Amino acid sequence: MVSLFLMDGEKLLMLHRKGSRIVDGLWIAGCGGHMEKDELNNARAAVLREAKEEMGLEEADMEGLALRYITLRKAGEEVRQNFYFFARLKKREKALFSNEGQLKWCTREEMMQLPMPFTARFVVEHYFEGGRYTACLYGGVADEKQVHFIPMEKEDRV
Repeated sequence: MVSLFLMDGEKLLMLHRKGSRIVDGLWIAGCGGHMEKDELNNARAAVLREAKEEMGLEEADMEGLALRYITLRKAGEEVRQNFYFFARLKKREKALFSNEGQLKWCTREEMMQLPMPFTARFVVEHYFEGGRYTACLYGGVADEKQVHFIPMEKEDRV
């Protein structure tokens, strides 16, 4: 899965998802979805495709698009992996739409009151608590209570 959190100042764009098998009735990142077979090694291509399909956004409409979090969570016998991207919207006046549900710009405080998927809530909390002030890519592994994040360093060894 890929997810894109769009920022505008201190607000994040959230989507109230309706009709989804997994996240129905929850608030999630502004857009995202499953990776296509040819995108399995290119999460950036997947998130750009989803942004175009779901909200009509091109890469040129965003700045600072970066993969910031990769999370793993076991759900039954399935291991769920999610790639979380963050970007800033260049022009707020651009009309945004979603064919997946209702979009809403939310402050951190508003967002923390919304029902969200387990790992997404921890990603947003971590991001606002300090992740946004770094350029790190964080890896997160979920247990039953929380997601444990570590910065992923570039390895120089062969």
